[in-house]
Amino acid sequence: MFRRSLIALLLVGLVANPSFATGTRKGTGKRKATHSSAPHTPKKSSTATVERDANGHIKRSEQAKHDFMRQTGYPHGRPGYVVDHIVPLACGGADVLSNMQWQTVAESKAKDRVERAGCR
Repeated sequence: MFRRSLIALLLVGLVANPSFATGTRKGTGKRKATHSSAPHTPKKSSTATVERDANGHIKRSEQAKHDFMRQTGYPHGRPGYVVDHIVPLACGGADVLSNMQWQTVAESKAKDRVERAGCR
């Protein structure tokens, strides 16, 4: 429980302040030199490349979810918990076992609110 809470807090920090992960600070006056001759083009939103179903929901691999549930010893689900992506699919996370965790329903709802605000 503590580990999941710590991971959730770290993710909140990363979403709220991306420079937290890189150790960079705004306003230091130092810029990284770029050697590209191509003109600058803004990055596309990660949600633009995510595959969605007819209702607009992000498609996820049911097989990967099933494999994660079976590997963790809960092949039919875990009461009061949901399978959550550590790095959300909408933010570029992979739909693989190493990016999945069990999370309580309440923790999941809180994390989803933060992720929706930060990834779009």
